[in-house]
Amino acid sequence: MDNLFVIENITFAYPGRPACLEDVSFTVQPGERLALLGANGSGKSTLLHLLDGLYFPAAGSITALGTTLTESALERPPFGPHFRKEVGFLFQQSDAQLFCAGVEEELAFAPLQLRWPKEEIRARIDETLARLEIAHLRDRAPQTLSAGEQKRVALASLLIVNPSVLLLDEPTAGLDPRSQSILLELLESLHADGMTLITATHDLTLVPHLADRALVMSEDHHLVADAP
Repeated sequence: MDNLFVIENITFAYPGRPACLEDVSFTVQPGERLALLGANGSGKSTLLHLLDGLYFPAAGSITALGTTLTESALERPPFGPHFRKEVGFLFQQSDAQLFCAGVEEELAFAPLQLRWPKEEIRARIDETLARLEIAHLRDRAPQTLSAGEQKRVALASLLIVNPSVLLLDEPTAGLDPRSQSILLELLESLHADGMTLITATHDLTLVPHLADRALVMSEDHHLVADAP
């Protein structure tokens, strides 16, 4: 089976700061569930940003979907649009990625950028709202929703284009137990359908529900364990 991601000896530092990832290497196969573990500041979130092509390593390389992930590669079709459709990123703070006036507009945004037909967009909105059990929020403003509702709307805005990979940064942070349970059941359902899930979390009690394999980052920003 071809690897979905190949991360080879990557190092990354924010401008003017010490490296927050050093010489990190691993691979991800389609359909895997990975947890990124480690103390706050160990580089988990930064690693997700790199896998999403939001930042790029200072050294080493990331290959995604068979192509080296670079800024220039993401700017060119067909790879750029294909990567953005296939890889979705759920931020820790949902309000960071909710910027439209209403929930329906939020879900329509990505399909409109991909130039989908309006009839298909309407059908996918209906289907996605139903799957996440948030059809009753369709006409609400995202800013008026609870944290759990915002998280599901943010996830819906990713799922509407049917990605094959989800990158999740502390997905249960700030959620009450019921909202956590709803989200975990949904993620299990997505994985059962073949989706690859890569989750950064510090909550070890949730790891068995989120992943089958764990990567552990040390406080000196190295990958120190990769195991079931």
